[in-house]
Formats: sequence, structure tokens, C-alpha cells
Amino acid sequence: MNMAEQKKKNEIEVLAPAGSFETFQAVIRAGADAVYLGGSQFGARAYANNFEEEELLRAIDYAHIHGREIYLTVNTLFKEEELQEQLCKYLRPYYEQGLDAVIVQDMGALALIRQEFPGLDIHTSTQMTVTGTYGARYMKELGASRVVTAREMSLKEIQRIHEEVDIEIETFVHGALCYCYSGQCLLSSMLGGRSGNRGRCAQPCRLPYEVFNEEKKKVALTGNFVLSPKDLCGIADIPMLSESGVYSLKIEGRMKQAEYAAGVVSLYRKYVDNYLADLNEARVKGMSEEAARAFAKEHYMVEKADMTKLLDMGNRSGFTDAYYYKNNGKDMITFGKPNHAKTNESLQEEIRKRYVYAKAEGSEIKEKINGILRLKKESPATIELSAGEIRIEVAGDEVQPALRSPLSLEKVEASIKKTGNTPFAFDKLEIEMDSDVFLPVQAINQLRREALEQLELAMLSDKRRTYAVNKEKYHKQEELSQVQGSQEIKERYVASVEQRSQAKSVLGSVFVDAIYYDSSCYDRGMMFSQLKEDVDAAHEAGKRVYFILPAIFRKRTAEFYEKHLRNFLELGLDGVVVKSYDAAFFAKEHFKESMPIILDHSVYIWNREAKKVLWEFRPLRDTVPLELNHREILARNNESSETLIYGYLPLMTSAQCVHANTSACDKHKTVTYLKDRYGKFFPVKNNCSECYNTIYNTTPMVLFGSKDELNEAGISTYRLAFTVEDATRVQEILHICEESFLSGKKNFKELLNSEYTNGHYKRGVE
Repeated sequence: MNMAEQKKKNEIEVLAPAGSFETFQAVIRAGADAVYLGGSQFGARAYANNFEEEELLRAIDYAHIHGREIYLTVNTLFKEEELQEQLCKYLRPYYEQGLDAVIVQDMGALALIRQEFPGLDIHTSTQMTVTGTYGARYMKELGASRVVTAREMSLKEIQRIHEEVDIEIETFVHGALCYCYSGQCLLSSMLGGRSGNRGRCAQPCRLPYEVFNEEKKKVALTGNFVLSPKDLCGIADIPMLSESGVYSLKIEGRMKQAEYAAGVVSLYRKYVDNYLADLNEARVKGMSEEAARAFAKEHYMVEKADMTKLLDMGNRSGFTDAYYYKNNGKDMITFGKPNHAKTNESLQEEIRKRYVYAKAEGSEIKEKINGILRLKKESPATIELSAGEIRIEVAGDEVQPALRSPLSLEKVEASIKKTGNTPFAFDKLEIEMDSDVFLPVQAINQLRREALEQLELAMLSDKRRTYAVNKEKYHKQEELSQVQGSQEIKERYVASVEQRSQAKSVLGSVFVDAIYYDSSCYDRGMMFSQLKEDVDAAHEAGKRVYFILPAIFRKRTAEFYEKHLRNFLELGLDGVVVKSYDAAFFAKEHFKESMPIILDHSVYIWNREAKKVLWEFRPLRDTVPLELNHREILARNNESSETLIYGYLPLMTSAQCVHANTSACDKHKTVTYLKDRYGKFFPVKNNCSECYNTIYNTTPMVLFGSKDELNEAGISTYRLAFTVEDATRVQEILHICEESFLSGKKNFKELLNSEYTNGHYKRGVE
């Protein structure tokens, strides 16, 4: 059964994880429609066992014989040499074998795969932080066939994508949740050099943190694991997920054991089948689609015993339905303990026997085939095999007249039906043979083996591809300068502020050419009047002024800016800064040429191909990613790029709220502090208008001593990012920058007289 037929039949895909070949086979046996897995490179789970080339090629064939699909994760960000020298070579054997899809995060990888591997489906990873219709439409425009939604999206938001964008939707339904929007987390990276964007997350969110309020007074807690979410379980929500337009139900767990993955898959398979059976029954009865879905939902129920099994397989302080129906909440957080606990060894053993070792009766899956064996005297023995619409015929040795003991029908049938370790089992076998014939058993066995091999090859042949180097350029422009030549704005020094009180010092600075006002500076009710005042003040001070759109651009945010688009355009802004693909596509569609955009560091451009893709937005400039070191920045195309030289770096952007979860959701903007095991304090700001938190590093990044290197790299613009500093400290930092970075008169360390970090400028990430 090909995938098109599979989709028509099932309507819902159960998508399983596999971190090893053993797990892969187990989840196929347990009923997975598709499996996502990582190879030896570029996967977002670098510490899983993963698949070597030979194993992965075998897995692709195994899946296709059984009518399943394989999705390969290449969902890390790519350094320049990796993309240009390694990716195509790495993917080629899997593409030729018939790999069904790749899961990608990097825009350069997406473009290169689309160019070099035609016909290979591209799924955009949850690491892309697509949170709405704008991001989904952008992915569709770039050639993606499926979008993996951010885990934080509600069913209503997912449904809107389904209704407005012609793209498949994949959503997580079970397993571990990240505290941060995936793709927006630098906590592991900054603390230990293990980047989540490179598949090496050390999970510092599972560590204990004490919470302190704005006055640095400790907040009383029942447990210190305030960044550790419970595991997601959406098995009770399958009807609602389907109604919302979710096609693929994704189970997390590439780092988990085979017993866990297979056990969870088997239960989701059971309940997906139950739901679809009721749905199809209602359709057969002639019900409308709406009535049929209501009927299936009404009859849908998860047995208590099965929920207990899911808990026994592994959970973190119970389960949560996460963000399907609400924005956030303390009931999603473990607080007491972050570990993944499993119980009931007898259940684990049962799963091992049935799915991992396939020892239970009928647990090894076999494809049903039909055969016709013909044994006619003085003619070659022939066998015709069929599986679905595929038919093959193989001829063997010549059949001889029996001189003494003719072949018995029973013996021939037993020999032919020995399919052994092949993926086949006979459903029907007809034998047409003369009564007095002879053929050696070895010849019959050889005929069977050759026929089964030919049938397998025939079943796989339509999946095979031939790789041919695509010499045509995917991008319209050969050189970025063709686009950049139209941009005449040159701003050497800029500063961003997240508090209006910080702006006065910036506007008074002689060397700052432009100021960026973050959306968090304003409450929505007063935004346009206050922003108008700030725009006018900046222009009077001779500064250009930009507005930083919210870091997370979800449905309610998009609707707000759509509603007030005219007000926004009348403010006199010189441009906007975008932090996500959703915001970038919104700006492209609504601002067009009237409002130039700047791509922030969270719109990742690690390589030249990614820059080419994103330059189709015609931005004024992009921003150098925070995880690149100075050598990688030097190798990067920095024409029309700005870089941060000062600032408390954002480590997490989360839909959760530390203040609300540990004190109260009082809609009051404040700074909360997380104290780690080493006594370091991480500031946390809650953005109530947009309902997200930002966790910042304990000390600011300062690159005031690296001017010569940055100039050599061709950086066009330098940014100072002010976040939690008061007005006095802003003025001090501007003075230090002027005295050290600009003029080089003094050593910035002496002037700073406080702790600082180089970020990743020296060390980078693996």
C-alpha cells in the first residue's frame, strides 16, 4: 500500500520515534504508520544511538515493504562547511533508496534539499517555531509539504492553519515537553556549550532553581523544579486533534528505550483505529461529516487501564494536555521532581516479548502474498507471486518425470510456504502439478528464494530514485549585493531598549544612529500614543527609530496588528525588527515597501544559503546568530549584517510564566530571578501583553575588545541591547562603549568593573 492509499484509508498518521534499529522494528510492529529517526549527522538528538548508513538503508526498505514511511531528521542549524561540503553527500544514498521526507530547521538546508533532491518531501521542524498561519504560509511558499507546529499552539490555532493553509500538519501528542519554544533556547548552549540547535541539549531546565521576586526576596515553593514540564499525553484528545486538522500525531522519544516507544505507539494505534472505525461507520450510515465526527467523538473513550499503562511506561509527575486548550499554567510543571519515572516491570516484559523481540504469537508483521506454482513435466518450474497490484513470475529448473518417488503435494506446499525471515507470508497458494513429477527440494527452495527476492525488489522499485546534480540556481539572485545595492541606509551603531526609561540615555548619545523599541516597552492600551511620542522624540534627536515586533507572533498577536495596521503605519517608524518567520512573513505581506525590516538573531542565518533565502524579504540587514564564534563569523557573509556587542542574552522564550506559576497571574510586568546551584541569578521578564517569558543570562555579553576582528569580518552595524538595566547603567554602558570600542582610548574591563561574558564569540558550539 503506498502512502497516498494509506492516507486515504487512515486519515490520521501515528508517527513514532526511533533512536535505534531495535526500536524502529518495535514501533513498526506496534502499528506506527511512519517513523522519524536520525542518521549519523545533523539530527536534533545527537546523543541517541541513531542509524549508520547501512542500518538506515535497511530501515527504509523494511518500512516500504510494510507500507510505512521514514522521515530523517536533519533538523540542526548548519555551519557553512557542513552545508556546502557534507549535506548532499550525506543525503544522497537515502534519497536514492527512497527516503520519504526530511525534517529541517535550517533555511539553507531547506533550499539546498529542495534544489538537489526533487520529489523528497520537506517537513519543517518544530525548531522553526512556526506558531501561526503566517509562518505556515511561508513554509508552504518555500516548498515544504508539512509543518510541525510549535508545541505551545492551541487546537484553535492549529485549526486556523488547517483552514487557511494547504499544508499537512504534524503535532506532538505524547512525551517530553520543552519549557522553551523549540528553536529559541540558548540555555544549554550558553551554560555548557551544548546547543539545542545542534542536537546536544543538556536539559538544564530539569535542574532545580530557587525563585526570587523583584526585590530579591525568596519566593516560597513546594518544589524547585520550576522549569521542568510534565510529559504530554494527548490520547484523550485524538478526536479534537483530528477535527483541528492535525494529520500526523507525533510521539516524542528518540532518546527512550524500545519498550517505551513501542508501548506508547501500540496504544495510540488502538485508539486512532477505534476513532476512525466509528467515524467511518457514521459515514457509511449517510451522516454528514459534521454529524459523523460528533458521533465518533461521543463514542470515543480511553479505558482507565490503558491510561494506567501509559503512566507505567513513563511519566514526569503525571501527564498534562499541555497547550491544547490554554496558554500555560502551573499544573503543567513538575515542581517536585523532574525525572522520567516508569513502573510495572511485567508490563515492560510484555511489551518486550510482543514488539521488541517479537516472541508473542503473531507479533512479527508479514505482508500477505498470493502465489501460483506450476510443476509440469519437461517444462521449467514457474512460480507467480503477487502482493496487491504487483506481480512477478520466476522460472526455475526443468521438471522431470518421476522415476521412483514422485513429489507429493504436501511436501511441495510445505517447502514453498517456508518464507522464514522474509517479510512475506502466503495468504493463498495454488499448486498446479502433474501427478508423477520430480524436482529436487533444493531446486524448489531456490525457486522460492529467488521469487521472494524478486517480489521484494519489485515492491521497492517505485521508491528508488536516481540522484542528478542540479546545476540550476534555486535563488533568483546570484549575489546578495544585487538586493543590498538598493538599500542606502547605513547605521553604524544602534541600541535596543526593553524599557522606555532606558531610551533617554540612548537618545542623548552622540554615536548611536538608531534606536529599537521592543514591543514589551508598551501595554497594548497605550501602545500607539506612547510609541508615537517615542518616534517623534527619536526623530527630534536625529535618530532613526525601529519597532521590535513580539518574539512570538501567534494568532492573538497577529490579529492585534492586523486590526491596528493603519495606526501602526501612521506612526512614522523607519522600520521593524522581526524575531520569527511568522513576524517576517506578516511584515512582508502587510508592510511591503513602506516598512523596511531587520532580521534579528533568532531568525537564524548560519550560512550563505540561508541568507539567500531570507534575503527574499529584502531586509535592511540581518543579525549575526549568537552561537557563532569569531572564526565562523569571519567565514560568514556579513554584508549588511549587524551584531550584538553588548547585552544580557535571551536564553529562553517560554509560554510559561515563572511569576504566575510561583506567585500569581496578576498581569503585572515584573522581573523575577532564578537562582541556580552555583548561586547565579537569571533575570526573568514576563511580557503580559503577549503572554510569554524571557529568561536572560546572569551576566551581559561584552565584545568591546573585539572591534578589529569584527571589522575584519565585514560587520556593517553594531548593536547594544538593553534589557534589565536601569537608566543610569544604560548611560554608563554607552560611555564605556564610546571610550573603548569606538575610540580605543581605554580598556573596557577597567571601566566595566563587573562580571561579563564573551558569549559564544570565543568558543562557539560543536
